[in-house]
Amino acid sequence: MSKLHVVAGAGPVGTTVAEQLAAQGHRVRVLTRSGSGPDHPRIERLHIDVNDPRALDDALTGPDGDSAVAFYMCIHGSTYSAEVWEKELPAAEQVVLDAAGRVGAVVVFPESLYSYSSPHEVMTENSPRGATRGKLGVRTRLLAARDAHSTPTVSVVASDFFGPHVLNAHAGERMVPVVLAGKTSRVLGSADTPHSFTYVPDLAAAMIAAAGNDEVWNRVLHAPTAPAVTQREIATAFATAARMPAPKVGTIPTWVLRAGAIVSSDMRELAETAYMFTDPFVMDSSRTEAALGLSPTPISEAADTTVRWWQHRAR
Repeated sequence: MSKLHVVAGAGPVGTTVAEQLAAQGHRVRVLTRSGSGPDHPRIERLHIDVNDPRALDDALTGPDGDSAVAFYMCIHGSTYSAEVWEKELPAAEQVVLDAAGRVGAVVVFPESLYSYSSPHEVMTENSPRGATRGKLGVRTRLLAARDAHSTPTVSVVASDFFGPHVLNAHAGERMVPVVLAGKTSRVLGSADTPHSFTYVPDLAAAMIAAAGNDEVWNRVLHAPTAPAVTQREIATAFATAARMPAPKVGTIPTWVLRAGAIVSSDMRELAETAYMFTDPFVMDSSRTEAALGLSPTPISEAADTTVRWWQHRAR
């Protein structure tokens, strides 16, 4: 049965969620300030700022008076910094939670591993989430605010993204087009330390499945994520998918970030999360996979689809 689903944001996650919902036959509204979003007959693109309660109320109601069953909050801060996140995200999330609560919709959030306070251990759904500093602390406080609100929520945690539509990511434009050009891919930290990478279509599928399963509401889930690989291994997977020789992989030492952090705010923000790439950074999603009946796409298959998307984009 076709239902109304509302997606805020048209980045890689919002776009993929909207496309998957439309493919399943649902009516979808994508909300952005610019009116952008994927082109599909079942997708309606609206110019809406999620900080506007009245506009959100209208967006959550269909033409026949029916209300949205789910709201996917796929908006991130306008700048990659703790200061901006603290200024923009808590207020926006509260407006969304209030609006969704008025129509009885569940709110589903894509979430990061930033809040995890024991990242040196394999991170599961039950791992402690008590990080306090910088951007990490912002994520901890957002999770707490969602938990305290009366509107049902689901936060679906993912590690670093890759896949179609993923540009600004370690395994996005910093790696895939570089590998396809036969150039040396320079990665942060260690090229040979295990690191979890989440395929965005798997994250989107988990968010949609969670929205439709009230048994998992008001919980933190883990997006189905394939076993951890090294940055060298994922770069090699892209090269293999493109039928190219093994790629050259160099590293950017973390001391370079720390030195640059003295004069550059962007370098400071990157340095804050450098530990994710110098040490093993591994998540386990087996519990959520069992709860939702999903499994991660194998790295080789995901790499093949990703490479084909980049090749098509370059034409």
